Amino acid sequence: MRHPIKPLDRYVFAEFWKIFVVTALGFPLITIVIDLTDHLDSYLARDLSPDKIALSYLYWIPQSMFMVLPAAVLFATVFSVSAFTRHSEITAAKASGTSFFRFIAPILVGAMLATGLDLVISELMPAANRAHNELIEADQMRAQNTRYNFAFAGDLGRVYKMSQLNRTAGVALQLQIERHGMGPDYPTYVVSTDRAQWKGGHWDLGSGVMHLVTDSGPGFTIGFRKARDNQFREQPNDMMTRAHLPDEMRYEELSRFITAMERSGADVNEWKVERALKIAIPVTCFIIALFGAPLATSNQRGGAAYGIAISLATTVTFLMAVQVTKAIGGAGIMPPDIAAWVPNATFAALGLLLLARVRT
Repeated sequence: MRHPIKPLDRYVFAEFWKIFVVTALGFPLITIVIDLTDHLDSYLARDLSPDKIALSYLYWIPQSMFMVLPAAVLFATVFSVSAFTRHSEITAAKASGTSFFRFIAPILVGAMLATGLDLVISELMPAANRAHNELIEADQMRAQNTRYNFAFAGDLGRVYKMSQLNRTAGVALQLQIERHGMGPDYPTYVVSTDRAQWKGGHWDLGSGVMHLVTDSGPGFTIGFRKARDNQFREQPNDMMTRAHLPDEMRYEELSRFITAMERSGADVNEWKVERALKIAIPVTCFIIALFGAPLATSNQRGGAAYGIAISLATTVTFLMAVQVTKAIGGAGIMPPDIAAWVPNATFAALGLLLLARVRT
């Protein structure tokens, strides 16, 4: 039996992968240098030590790589295919009976590997972003033991308001828990208590009242001398800082947050777009290879300048399309889960059209 992987496949894959690795590592480093140049004065003004600044940028690498990998695939595809075209290697392969589609198969395999890598990065990125933001923002609340008069957005669409929180003692004073809901199965309620104690991995509430508000009937109030709220899972340390942003939550965490906010009647279109992009952006790695490979064969004498122009123009166009569709999906003009995939669908259609016009 003939071996499915030929020396030509290994050669094409190696040429693609060399450019991909250099671009995937080089772009984040350039981004870090630019960002550091812009913000170095503010970091020094806050007395951030050099080791903290360096560590924060180390945590920032997953986020920068998440957006850069599709561009890296595009650059690797365009430059490798352009080089094969200029040196007549594609022509020689066709003369030996290898079609253009079979010739670029190793590049598409590399693009699929990049898609898988970007999906892994999308799950590692939230934890790294949280660590980066804590170091760069130098959140002073974490260095304090007491926080006064604040509100904290927790899980399941709940909001905690308190006059004082002592992290060391694990005590919250004048605590109010609010959850907005809709319908009889998920009503709005407000729980108020003078004191809550973090003990044994849960919060014990002192005497207080619970106000239940329903859409279908009159509300009512329940008093209690003490209670335990099993849904109050936030620890004192968690509430000494701000709530997590979308890029600080993994796909499942963001899904749970969206479900809770939907049940409370909140507008979650922007969050849904962000969630869909966690998958749509990695898939772009494969789609952009379908688009870039036939495009790179259109000019045999363009050289490096032609490849750079194509890659940069395509990258800028794609990023602009993502921002536009995010705004459209967030505004509810288009279903958010569909809006996030519009750039991919557009580039996939253009890529298939270009592939159909390539002489195989």
